[in-house]
Amino acid sequence: MATAEGRTVPFVGPEAIDAAVLETFPYEGPEQEIVTETSEFSAVCPYSGLPDYARLAITYIPSDACVELKSLKYYVISYRNVGIFQEHATARIAEDLFTLLKPKRLTVRTVYNVRGGFETTSTVMLPSASSESGRA
Repeated sequence: MATAEGRTVPFVGPEAIDAAVLETFPYEGPEQEIVTETSEFSAVCPYSGLPDYARLAITYIPSDACVELKSLKYYVISYRNVGIFQEHATARIAEDLFTLLKPKRLTVRTVYNVRGGFETTSTVMLPSASSESGRA
C-alpha cells in the first residue's frame, strides 16, 4: 500500500491500471476524427491521497480500429484508486491507447478540477512532431 504525506489515505500504485481490459472493433471507412469525452475520470494525488477529478477527452483518427466504449469505461475506472500525478495519468492513457489502436493521430486531454487554486490541463499528442521528424 502506498502512503500519502501527512494523514494516510490508502491508495494503490500505477500497476493497478488495467490496460488489458481495452478492446477494439474494426474500422473501415473514410478518414474521420473521433472524440470521446467523460467528466467521470478520477485518480488519486500521490501526495495527499485525495481524489483528483478531471474531464477526459480522447481525440483520434483511426487507422483500422476504434476503441470499444464499454472497455474504455472499465479502463478509466481502473484509475479510481491509483496514486498517480495528473500529468503521468494523461501520458499513460495516451500511451496505452496509442499502443492499442495504432491510430494516425491521437490526442488525450485532461482538465482537472481546481486544486490549491490551480486548474491543470494536460495534453499529450501522439505521434508527436518530434517523433515524426526523427523518422526517415
